[in-house]
Amino acid sequence: MTEHPDVLILGGGSGGYACALRAAQLGKTVTLIEADKVGGTCLHRGCIPTKALVHAASVVDTIGHAPSIGITATLGDIDLAAVHRYQSGIVDRLHQGLRSLIAGRKIELVQGTGRYGGGTTVEVGGRRITGSRLVLATGSQVRDLPGFPIGARILTSEQALTHPHVPRRAIVLGGGVIGVEFAGIWASLGADVTVIEALPRLIAGEDEWSSEHLTRALGKRGITVLTETRVAAAYEDASSVTVTMESGETLHADVLLVAVGRAPRTADTGFAEHGVALDDRGFVRVDDRLRTTVDDVYAVGDITPGPQLAHRGFQQGTFVAESIAGLAPAAVDDVNIPRVVYTAPEVASVGLTESAARERYPAIQTTVYDLAGNGKSQILQTAGAIKLVRVADGPIVGVHMYGERVGELIGEAQLIVNWGAFPQDVAALVHAHPTQNEALGEAAMALAGQPLHAHR
Repeated sequence: MTEHPDVLILGGGSGGYACALRAAQLGKTVTLIEADKVGGTCLHRGCIPTKALVHAASVVDTIGHAPSIGITATLGDIDLAAVHRYQSGIVDRLHQGLRSLIAGRKIELVQGTGRYGGGTTVEVGGRRITGSRLVLATGSQVRDLPGFPIGARILTSEQALTHPHVPRRAIVLGGGVIGVEFAGIWASLGADVTVIEALPRLIAGEDEWSSEHLTRALGKRGITVLTETRVAAAYEDASSVTVTMESGETLHADVLLVAVGRAPRTADTGFAEHGVALDDRGFVRVDDRLRTTVDDVYAVGDITPGPQLAHRGFQQGTFVAESIAGLAPAAVDDVNIPRVVYTAPEVASVGLTESAARERYPAIQTTVYDLAGNGKSQILQTAGAIKLVRVADGPIVGVHMYGERVGELIGEAQLIVNWGAFPQDVAALVHAHPTQNEALGEAAMALAGQPLHAHR
């Protein structure tokens, strides 16, 4: 135990623990302070448990589609308690593995709620720890929405993860990533789902093409989507939830999921009081090296402006650790960080949307390759497509995909965009057959003017 580590980290979520592991690997003494469990929101209340439910829902869908390929299968009762045991088992195993990694790297883990005390100091559990460098990584929390009191039937996404019943009728307020993922889960498990979004379209941060196809796909699954619709208030009683729109219309359901995003956890932390500048939304202001307005204090993860993604937190944490160790790591532009929406079908993307590319460059070119021409997609019985966006006669700057399992294609897609590959560079590569990965190659071939399994 030391009161003066080389690197002091406040918060053990994705960004914090990644920073701790990499700094220790580089020979630094590290103290990591965490109020709850290491792994943070992603491991315990976000990415991992949500995707476990997504997989359970996909099993239900697979059983429903089995007769179309000649397999007789019948869905019995859904044992939600058993599903939750499966879900928590995954989380527990990953948590134990993470704790083992931290112990193996000789990182001091301090359990408790830390408060920033100025300089590079954090106060926790009666201790005052001062690092040579301090990394703030306190993460995010569910965003409050006035007029929507959280209770037994008005739920946050964290409550929805362990809700004990599959609702017969569910309303999802918010058509972003969290909202559409839960809408898909509940619909697969048998619920009648309505999604309400105030903006003109779902997943508004994605390419409009992706949004349109996802909306159409959700509709085919029986999910009602109401865009450009504002909700005034909601209340629950013992048997239902009533949601009132600004138009005066009311809807009734068993549960309402409030999924309007997550806020940075920077209030009541001591940040602002001791000179760490925040923006008007409560995010920590950082420069391009993730340094705050206080010397030797950095910030990573969901408390920094930008996409709230666990893998962004990992990258930022390792980036800061390497910077502290005197290395010169390369930064990745937020727009070139891969994004996946785990709906059915999935949506995956990296780089600029078509509209953003048109704003940035004098001329662009696009192509769309339909997965109907892809053998593996036919085997999987999935509709979908891949859209590439390039600078005219230049590199590919955006990849946008929808279809079953397209999230697994995002690895090559991010290499294409981050390395500034030209379509002909990708077209020259050999893609294994039959795989969905071939579709990326086919799209690149089409954009390079040499389509093989596509019409010009």
